[in-house]
Amino acid sequence: MKKYLKIIPMVLLFLLLISITVFANTGDATGITKQTVKEIGDKVTLDNVAQAASATKIGLNYVWMILCGCLIFFFQAGFAMVETGFTRAKNANHTIAMNLVVFLVGLVGFLLIGFAIMFGGVGNVAALGGSTGLDKEFALGGWGLFGYKGFLLAGGAYDVGVFVYFFFQMVFMDTTCTIPTGAVAERVKLSAVILNALFISALYYPLYGNWVWGGGWLAQLGVNLGLGHGVVDFAGSSVVHAMGGAAAIAGAIIIGPRIGKFTKEGKPNIISGHDIPMAVIGTIILFFGWFAFNGGSTLSGSDLRAAVVIVNTMIAGAFGGLTSMFYMWIKNGKPDTSMICNGSLAGLVAITAPCAFVNSISSIVIGVVAGILVCLAASIIENKFKIDDPVGASSVHLVNGLWGMIALGLFADGTYGDGLNGIKGGVTGLFYGDAGQLVAQIIAVAVVIVFGIGSQLLFWKITDKTIGIRVKPKDEIDGLDIPEMGAEAYPEFQYKEL
Repeated sequence: MKKYLKIIPMVLLFLLLISITVFANTGDATGITKQTVKEIGDKVTLDNVAQAASATKIGLNYVWMILCGCLIFFFQAGFAMVETGFTRAKNANHTIAMNLVVFLVGLVGFLLIGFAIMFGGVGNVAALGGSTGLDKEFALGGWGLFGYKGFLLAGGAYDVGVFVYFFFQMVFMDTTCTIPTGAVAERVKLSAVILNALFISALYYPLYGNWVWGGGWLAQLGVNLGLGHGVVDFAGSSVVHAMGGAAAIAGAIIIGPRIGKFTKEGKPNIISGHDIPMAVIGTIILFFGWFAFNGGSTLSGSDLRAAVVIVNTMIAGAFGGLTSMFYMWIKNGKPDTSMICNGSLAGLVAITAPCAFVNSISSIVIGVVAGILVCLAASIIENKFKIDDPVGASSVHLVNGLWGMIALGLFADGTYGDGLNGIKGGVTGLFYGDAGQLVAQIIAVAVVIVFGIGSQLLFWKITDKTIGIRVKPKDEIDGLDIPEMGAEAYPEFQYKEL
């Protein structure tokens, strides 16, 4: 009977979300603005040609976003391989399953209410043909807090522009859901991961995402307080990665270290992953997908700035990996493959916010700093704070997501971003004359730390007190594949602790 009681909170939450959704979408499906692009009719006129050219441009943007969205979805394979490779063989089935399940659950939460909260008040999106019908933002005193249109993509959200926007944003959100799984791997219950993915996709990620990308209060710091363009995060150093990293470190704190990770004196033991080649291939897949992750965030196939975005992404990722490699080589006498992987990912995370607004030299600096930061952060988190993060999710995504936000406030050179968040002129950082932009970015950093880590600490604590988040000690020692998943990833051999 007890095992069935564990699913009651999930059922109740699901029914609540359904009720909210049905209530919010009562009424006719009004506001549908476009279903197809118009072709030139039999009569060729200048107006017809102009309309056809405009429709073709919008169509190109749709194709660009769909293609990039498909490539970003492939992130899931990269994360699955990195996390599984960095953990032990006895947990491989459980670890890789978490990476699949969080996408499935995340889709439910984002579809039901998350997308509406994040983008319900986004208004016009020029690249998608203008009006989206998403025009409901709850605000206090002129400061946007959350949207409330687009639940279940029904009603006025039943529109091709909204659907393609949902698809693109859904695969971004899924990255945030996935990041914490690596930090709590090898000792967490699958049920706890499912609940966290639902929380992230329905509330946690959409709220902060609204504040930055949905026209909310952080984006309005420029218009309302004169702080640069308000908070700017081109492709998600904070929205996606730092928020995912905040969830990761909070989960690792509440669940505690793996059995045997620390000695009685508090000295960390090395627990090696079982398949480093798998982790390296996963890193390469992520590196490849990052070109679409950042490049696709132009939302336009005709925005030539995508070339700058993609090259800057490549530069920072490469210099991040190289810097981590030489750092560990000098420190330990040999390079560390796992830190080469994490250094590359750290550089990619850091460049994700400023990639459209900086030049190649700045990208090198951002990547080098990220490569050093990830090594220092991993050591401090483990040795000083005694936090066990098996894959380094906290040092890669939280620390370098925040560094990316600060880097934008320092290195943005004013050549791009005219009109962003309602502010004329390009986005300009401190080194190019606008200290206000740096202040806005620092405010975003503070919000991630307070709201991101704080809300996740609360979530993990409540979940632990209700259904429990950690498996039994015996199951952890034997491996989670059998007790949690019912099958071993590698049945050809039995793995036993020595």
